Amino acid sequence: MSGADRTPLRVLRLDPRARLPTRAHAHDAGLDLHALEDVTLEPGARASVGTGLALEIPEGHAGLVLPRSGLAARHGIALVNAPGLIDAGYRGELRVLLLNTDRREPCTLRAGDRIAQLVLIAVHAPAVLEVAELTDSERGTGGFGSSGGFGAGGGSGA
Repeated sequence: MSGADRTPLRVLRLDPRARLPTRAHAHDAGLDLHALEDVTLEPGARASVGTGLALEIPEGHAGLVLPRSGLAARHGIALVNAPGLIDAGYRGELRVLLLNTDRREPCTLRAGDRIAQLVLIAVHAPAVLEVAELTDSERGTGGFGSSGGFGAGGGSGA
């Protein structure tokens, strides 16, 4: 959604304890997502943490669930599948897959704590067209690290 787009994000509270997504500041891109219940993540552990919310992402958009930098810096909390992708047609509970990357300390999150951010983006969904060859580009087939710093060529193409 562009900054000028005022299409509402429809949110269904599946549990009366659930907190609606919020922006810390008026112009923040991300909406903070809150844990529905307490959870303790032991070192190296992961958990699927419910928000108690279901969303109606506007058609032509998708939701990206992103980590919170404060949780990552203070406690080593990451998202297992960052970014998590929510398709516009999904209507189930929004859950966040958290991972404690700290090797020594557990991390306890309380109900209501901010655990991730939701960013809505416009999605271009082109038709898939199989071709016999691709047009040339300046980068060509140079993959991971091909632009310097990691050695030459090859890789995943990312």
